[in-house]
Amino acid sequence: MIQRFILAVQQGGLSTEEKRAAFNAVARDTSSGFITIIRHLMTISGITAIVLLATMFIKPELADKFKNLSPFTTPEQLVEAEVPPPSLAMLMEAPGKAAAGNALHNAAYTEEDAKLLGSERQQKWVTNWLSKRYRVATDATNMLVSAAYLTAKDIKLDPLLILSVMAIESGLNPFAESPVGAQGLMQVMSKVHQEKFDEMGGVKAALNPVANIKVGALILKDYVSRAGSVEAGLKMYVGAGAFDNDSGYGSRVMTEYKRLKDVSAGKNVPTVFTNTSPAPVARQTEATHTVKEDANEAKAKTDSKDQVAAL
Repeated sequence: MIQRFILAVQQGGLSTEEKRAAFNAVARDTSSGFITIIRHLMTISGITAIVLLATMFIKPELADKFKNLSPFTTPEQLVEAEVPPPSLAMLMEAPGKAAAGNALHNAAYTEEDAKLLGSERQQKWVTNWLSKRYRVATDATNMLVSAAYLTAKDIKLDPLLILSVMAIESGLNPFAESPVGAQGLMQVMSKVHQEKFDEMGGVKAALNPVANIKVGALILKDYVSRAGSVEAGLKMYVGAGAFDNDSGYGSRVMTEYKRLKDVSAGKNVPTVFTNTSPAPVARQTEATHTVKEDANEAKAKTDSKDQVAAL
């Protein structure tokens, strides 16, 4: 284009029409070149945008990083993005109180807390597996898994054990209720453990998933501590502490726990098994948690005294 322009200027012997034609050719070639460059830039920009969108779809956490890099992001938004999730106690409070107290609770997690909470990737693997195995919506399962992990951090109990009990007890159904009155995800006997629900709004909170998980996990931890092992604690939890066996309850929970451990480690674990069913556990009507066990023991002592008196 430049050579044509120089040639057209230098050749003074050209007629006016020839010069006009030469200048038109230069202008035409120049505009065509600019249009071609703009078209190529738009194509490259479009391809780049598609690649970025696909990347953010595969890895949603990158969206927050890109947002933080944006010149339009305010410092307040950056601080909000870095705030860790509220504690389980705050989730039980009124929304206003939880928001106001969130800043006071944002202390640094200890190494033990970080281990109990696991990584975001681990929680995502566990969520997806439980969602498929128990046919529960992913968003709902994600909330339950998050609550279990937060509870685990607060009371220092393995979150996968809590989730295993939830799975076997209720099949992740927060509104499950047994014929003997066990309620919610962890099938807690709310009438037996009324005092544990007092700070959460009373017995009516038994069907609140967060409250039910917390109370059930506290009961489970207490039984494990008293019994001296997880297996013995599970036997007490299902109300079979006074019996010779727990009808396979502990084995089912520990099997599910092993699967969740593999899932959280990134292993490919099937969600359907031919030898077991993810249906909720069927409790024995005469044995439900410690109060029922104590009642059975008291009845046995009374019967023994009656027999001695008869002799």
